[in-house]
Amino acid sequence: MAGLDQHLRNAVMPVFRESVAEHRYGVLVRGTGLHDLQAVVDETLPYGEVRIAAG
Repeated sequence: MAGLDQHLRNAVMPVFRESVAEHRYGVLVRGTGLHDLQAVVDETLPYGEVRIAAG
């Protein structure tokens, strides 16, 4: 998380907190650019992983 810019961090943090609370899945970030990002809990990713999908 330390290497993420502020906009990306703002998109990821609420979903990351949900992932941490559940201790089950990772977080996938997808979108078309800085102003169109979506972060979701992803059941295919291991807990603690944050993956940025190529858009």
